[in-house]
Amino acid sequence: MGIAQIIATVLAGAVTITALVLAARAVLTITAVIRQGQPAPERFTDKGTRTKRMLTETLGHTRMLKWSAIGAAHWLVMVSFMILFLLVVEAYFEVVDPEGGLPIVGHWLVYGFVTEWIGILGLAGILYLIFVRQKAIRAKRSRFTGSTMWQAYVVEAVILGVLVCGFLIRGFKVANDTFEYPSWATPLSHGVGALLPAAHDGPTWVALTKLFISMGWLITIGLNPTMGVAWHRFLAFFNIFFKRSPEKPAGSGLGALKPMMSGGKPLDFEEADPEKDQFGVAQVEQFAWKGLLDFSTCTECGRCQSQCPAWNTAKPLSPKLLVLSLRDHAYAKAPYLLGGGGKDLTGEEKATEAQLAHMDVLALAEGNRPLIGTEEEQGVIDPDVLWSCTTCGACVEQCPVDIEHIDHIVDMRRYQVLIESSFPSEAGVMLRNLENKGNPWGAPQNTREDWTKGLDFEVPRVGEKEDFEYLFWVGCAGAFEDRAKKTTRAVAKLLHEAGVDYAILGEGETCTGDPARRIGNEFVFQMLAQQNVETLQEANVKKIVATCPHCFNTLGNEYEQLGLKVEVVHHTQLLAHLVATGKLTPVQPIEGGVTYHDPCYLGRHNRVFDAPREVLTTAIAGDIKEMPRNQERSFCCGAGGARMWMEERIGKRINIERTEEALSTGAKTIAVGCPFCYTMVGDGVTAKGEQENVEVVDVATVLLRSLKQEV
Repeated sequence: MGIAQIIATVLAGAVTITALVLAARAVLTITAVIRQGQPAPERFTDKGTRTKRMLTETLGHTRMLKWSAIGAAHWLVMVSFMILFLLVVEAYFEVVDPEGGLPIVGHWLVYGFVTEWIGILGLAGILYLIFVRQKAIRAKRSRFTGSTMWQAYVVEAVILGVLVCGFLIRGFKVANDTFEYPSWATPLSHGVGALLPAAHDGPTWVALTKLFISMGWLITIGLNPTMGVAWHRFLAFFNIFFKRSPEKPAGSGLGALKPMMSGGKPLDFEEADPEKDQFGVAQVEQFAWKGLLDFSTCTECGRCQSQCPAWNTAKPLSPKLLVLSLRDHAYAKAPYLLGGGGKDLTGEEKATEAQLAHMDVLALAEGNRPLIGTEEEQGVIDPDVLWSCTTCGACVEQCPVDIEHIDHIVDMRRYQVLIESSFPSEAGVMLRNLENKGNPWGAPQNTREDWTKGLDFEVPRVGEKEDFEYLFWVGCAGAFEDRAKKTTRAVAKLLHEAGVDYAILGEGETCTGDPARRIGNEFVFQMLAQQNVETLQEANVKKIVATCPHCFNTLGNEYEQLGLKVEVVHHTQLLAHLVATGKLTPVQPIEGGVTYHDPCYLGRHNRVFDAPREVLTTAIAGDIKEMPRNQERSFCCGAGGARMWMEERIGKRINIERTEEALSTGAKTIAVGCPFCYTMVGDGVTAKGEQENVEVVDVATVLLRSLKQEV
């Protein structure tokens, strides 16, 4: 060992020890912050499915690869990080001995071949990702807006530097004639070696540089525990493992909302006490520990932001920036919480005067910030951010590390509505109508069956008909809203034509509670849901067909939380089945072209993409003119998350953005599968002055017209 190797070894040891100490301290900090969250025992169930899903999503990159080239490049970088870790370990041996290598496997030809090509592909991958980032940040509304760019640049530079150093080390070994792998197996290393001079100490100094880069990265993330762009490569495995629905494939929207939790258990409203039980989230530590893990894992990639309808129409909400605000607040507040501080459920301070006296003043100030509040109130999340969300699921769909944005947003809404009574005033009318009239429009209950008037057949009712296969769940919009009533009548005609054995509840039906739950009023939701569950159980309902995706989602996914298990299908699914089995046969193709708008709660949240398209392609005897954003990337109409009953005062109207996209296809018919979408897109067509040229109708209406029947 020469003098160069002695110096390099000492330096490598010093920087490594420093890096490991700081990294360990950061791990303890992250763990301590996450442990401040509330219990979530349901996250530990079904470990086999969770493990399988985690490995599928991480190693298979199933969600990342939905963005094709970017996903492939990221997979190469990920693999290079994992495999080439061995080359970082090997660098320690090369620091000591310029001719050295990794013991045992370091002399195997397969090791040299694999690490060479992983390095080449990883180099290509990181160069492509650097190019993509530089191009994207120059876009008008970049998905990287608000991301901590210096951290991303550090990570990119480190990966690039480590890979380049790896080839320089091998190149010097080639130049020194101490490299053991043939040129056919390691072409780039031999190519680099041909350009380098022979230098005995060359591998040592480059290996030391490589270790300084690697350990410098570890020191940087050790000093920055909120550096999600780096920490996600460790935390993502855990975050995906503990995802809420491990049985769902990558890219699935959440579907059902998480019930209100207190102390790790669903809240029982009959026994709940606001002074003892948690009603939503008022403090960052009131999120479940999985929420705090979510915030820590965010990579700041901005995929959620790029797909968010609010962000894309100049609203203040960005799912990414919301998560980053909660993350930064949680870590800034952590010393206050860990020092015994915090507020109990009545708002009283937990810490003693002595404890408060010894606390860091910045952490103490952070602890006193309201979670929801305006800039003047020093709130962490602005109310306009909270109420801009349509709960469309685009953020959850796109997040590569399974952050559950919607659950966190609704949890904060719940506290604001139930405890603070703070929410958009116009939504109060909707909530009062739900409580008093059983529907958000406040229509009289005895008019629920008015849509049946004028039909040339009798619509069977539950009670009058004891045995039936399907309960036709009409829904509030389908019963009271004029446009939606057209869909209801069309579906009834099709079911009658196909000989489907069905019945309706009529006046026995009430709102499923979807808008109440999405706005955060869990109490009203529970009241309506319990009433409906009892009605359905008394009627011995086994199958339900619903025309509203919100009803479809609530009945099929959320009523299970109340003990109801029934098979629920969307009307497009049933119609597709009836067409496929020959019970409905289109004979008159619809002309002028048709485009289809995927409803968020049918498509993203419940993965129903094919059925409506099968109906439409049969009815028009041709292909649909798809919008650029379709299926899982479909753009929201703007009505979800109870936004149907709130004014849209900021930025461009979401329904106008979607309508413009639909009109750009040139189709004369815009088909929808949701009454909310029917209203929003229909209003958009009118606002654009295209109502004489373009018609908005439900999929059922398109099918009915193709049967040569009148609507």
